[in-house]
Amino acid sequence: MEIKNCTVLITGGASGLGAATVRQIVKAGGNVAIFDVQQEKGDALATELGDKVIFCLTDVTSEESVNNSIARTKEQFGAIHGCVNAAGCGWTERTVSKKGAHSFPVFEQIIRLNLLGTFNVASRAAQAMSENAPNESGERGVIVNVASVAAFDGQIGQVAYAASKGAVVSMTLPMARDLAVLGIRVMAVAPGMFKTPLLAMLPPEALNALNASVPFPKRIGEPEEFAILVEHILANPYLNGEVIRLDGALRMAPK
Repeated sequence: MEIKNCTVLITGGASGLGAATVRQIVKAGGNVAIFDVQQEKGDALATELGDKVIFCLTDVTSEESVNNSIARTKEQFGAIHGCVNAAGCGWTERTVSKKGAHSFPVFEQIIRLNLLGTFNVASRAAQAMSENAPNESGERGVIVNVASVAAFDGQIGQVAYAASKGAVVSMTLPMARDLAVLGIRVMAVAPGMFKTPLLAMLPPEALNALNASVPFPKRIGEPEEFAILVEHILANPYLNGEVIRLDGALRMAPK
């Protein structure tokens, strides 16, 4: 997909990996719609980057909210060509701890945001993409869902998070097969440890330990490196139905 003058919606685009991707797409000449609940940060980023970016206050777990934001994006830019689902959250709690069994409402909340939110946006974005005229390769759009290495190497206390991200991984191939007839590609990225605002708050000794745990390069990832991969996925027409680990060869220990 030619990114220049195309429009990409990015959930979780107000901060972290999503914000880095917003900047990368704009740098490549594309338009971006930020779907996020962080209005202050989203408005600030959109203002900074100018008329190629809009912010849409969006609850990704709500059909109505997502439909309204997609409609606004199409009204502003005319069409949607790419979708990057970076919205999500983590949680640490053992299946059984001294407090008892894992909180079911919390487990349900993680699944709802990380899995159901991803599917909700992906499916509605795909519907919008299906209305596009195909390019010379027959392509109408690209979806990039964000999983995690926890889908494969879930640590102690990550049962809810790993379940949600494992499901995102498992959706990749069947969704790609579902949408192939429409000329829409589907990929997933499974990031390892990245320099997000949460990790940036850790003390230096904790950050040094995290850096040392990565085989090579011996550091946690930069958000820009994630964004570069997303840009390549959007641009490379033969990437489809696969999950790419982006982790410096990291394999997570049990804890």
